[in-house]
Amino acid sequence: GITDESDAESYLCPKTLWAMRFVLTQQNLYGVLFESVTDHLAKVFSVDTSKQRCDSVHLFSNMRHLGRIGLFRHTIKKFLINVKRHHKDLFEALDKGLTDRYLSKQGEAVFSLVKPSESIGTLETIGADLFFLIERFRDHGQITAMSSYQLMVRLLKEQCHVEQDGQTQVQRVLIKPNKEVPSDSLQNPSDPDASYDGHKGQGFQMQVSETYSKEEGEKKTLSLITEVIVEPAHKSDTDALIPLIEATQKRGLGPEKTLADAAYGSDENCGKAKTLGVEVVSPVIGKPQGNALTLTDFTLTSEATVSSCPQGHAPVKVKHKKRKHIVVFDLETCANCPHLKDCPVKAGKKGYYLHYDDKTLRLAQRRASEKTPEFQEDYRFRAGIEGTMSQLDRKTGLKHLRVRGLAAVSFCATLKAVGINILRAVAFKNNEQGQKTAPNQSNLGLFDLIYVFKERCSYSRATFVVQIKHYFGLDSLGSLILTKLAA
Repeated sequence: GITDESDAESYLCPKTLWAMRFVLTQQNLYGVLFESVTDHLAKVFSVDTSKQRCDSVHLFSNMRHLGRIGLFRHTIKKFLINVKRHHKDLFEALDKGLTDRYLSKQGEAVFSLVKPSESIGTLETIGADLFFLIERFRDHGQITAMSSYQLMVRLLKEQCHVEQDGQTQVQRVLIKPNKEVPSDSLQNPSDPDASYDGHKGQGFQMQVSETYSKEEGEKKTLSLITEVIVEPAHKSDTDALIPLIEATQKRGLGPEKTLADAAYGSDENCGKAKTLGVEVVSPVIGKPQGNALTLTDFTLTSEATVSSCPQGHAPVKVKHKKRKHIVVFDLETCANCPHLKDCPVKAGKKGYYLHYDDKTLRLAQRRASEKTPEFQEDYRFRAGIEGTMSQLDRKTGLKHLRVRGLAAVSFCATLKAVGINILRAVAFKNNEQGQKTAPNQSNLGLFDLIYVFKERCSYSRATFVVQIKHYFGLDSLGSLILTKLAA
């Protein structure tokens, strides 16, 4: 119903905005939006998708980072509040000391004063309370159906062992060591979908694949984010490469070559990608310790057979059994070698034996190729995706979202990626036409630009909308939204 840009007509109801967000989230339509916008931009700008690169970025949802004591306390508190609200008679039947420990301010203050040396004892006390509440309401159907009760059951399973004394038949709750707690365990009862990454912490992550072009010797094309996948933080990057490739191929945006770091470039992934017609350029994960020699240090023939050792000595015998290979070196020659202790050969009756299989051979060939100028020339463009992650964070605040839950986080992160694609397309088009999007202010963020317009220009609201519309090349609705943000 927005008919013009006047103050009387240009009104966007907040309820409409939130209703649309809810529908898009529940129906997973944000993925359709991303695909339709990206596919259209790729077609309009004739984007070359043959070369792509991928990486992941960590996302923090709008939840508090809790330690183990805080996690137990907040989970129990959430349950007690729900019981008090919906089953007050059952709540009042509980021991007052137990309820005050988690609901009163004095009780909560006690947990914040726990010394590190006392944390295990405090956790066992809280764990006993958790187990008591689970057992107390185990046979109450309405209570067990509550999500807060199910979170307590999940927490007990992930964080505790329940042992039974053989003599007294008393059950005791023991807290698991940190290393035994799974990475997909509950991090905060307010966001059950969040998980834990050993390097980056609690939250989620987004897998990103984008196109790139070499500036030397070829026409530079629009760099476009072709696919995003939002998942819990504990997921391994190794499992993300093939889904990214397959998702882009279904839409006709699949790559012929993709750059990725070592976590993506497992031997299995490279093999699967090859069957899909995609070359994966990635270093091999892991390095030899100290001065240890590997199969890479041996000289290989074009038929992938060892022709000599690192010292230049040829083998006396070579055997092939299905996917396994055996190379035999002279007994006396190897015994007198100064590098024998670092060599992977093993002593036998008739010589020193080198055993390897097809996988080890492929990894050795890849490690050898990493030292070539061709590999280094190709792989240097992978670093460009770090700039994309920085742009997503600076322009849209991607890394710290104001929502919780996998569905809401996926909605926000995916549409932010759509926004970056649109901004890149506008900048690319303006650059082709020789236009500057912002004189002497190319490094300013979107909100900084709005601030410049708002504070430096004494425009009326309608004139301000027109200026924003002209500046960003937006339609009336887009200009209105930016104006609302700047208000």
